[in-house]
Amino acid sequence: MRSFTTLDLQYAHRFYGFRGEAQYLHGHTGILTIEVEDDVNMGVNMVFPCNEIKKTAWEVLQNFDHALVLREDDPLLPAILGVYEAQGIKDGAPTNKQKGPAFKTELATAYPECRLVVTKETMTVEGMIKIVYDLLKDKLNIVKLTFTSGVNGATEEYEPKKAIDRCPLCGIALNENGVCPKCGYKK
Repeated sequence: MRSFTTLDLQYAHRFYGFRGEAQYLHGHTGILTIEVEDDVNMGVNMVFPCNEIKKTAWEVLQNFDHALVLREDDPLLPAILGVYEAQGIKDGAPTNKQKGPAFKTELATAYPECRLVVTKETMTVEGMIKIVYDLLKDKLNIVKLTFTSGVNGATEEYEPKKAIDRCPLCGIALNENGVCPKCGYKK
């Protein structure tokens, strides 16, 4: 069976090297749907609590919310960093409270202090799906990702990787020591 949740992401980007309107810096509201699959946990009668799917995903993906997403070879990148430096916000500001842990993968690097994500490829809806899967594949048993942004959308389906050992009391994944990080249940 599957459980799913959605997240809203507000971001700005551009398609560097593209011939058309998307070559200009512009913003979007993106809607990400994450579907996970597993057996129904009999203790809580759920596959995986949707609020926990959202929490697990949001920890990393909040770096995309209200962020600027640029390709690593975009000439705007050094200019933006220069402006942020001049404003004193490159290394963060007291108002920048919504940020996840920094990450660096083959596809993207997050700089949460300055609300910036640098990608290897142009951040299309397809590109976002690749990045999200790469970031979450070891945390959630993802079977489908759908991302819409403006009038564009893409979806990708995946083979379930593994059964996740979950708490019989609240349904969330046990940590590497077999302990529930939410309620303290021990396996």
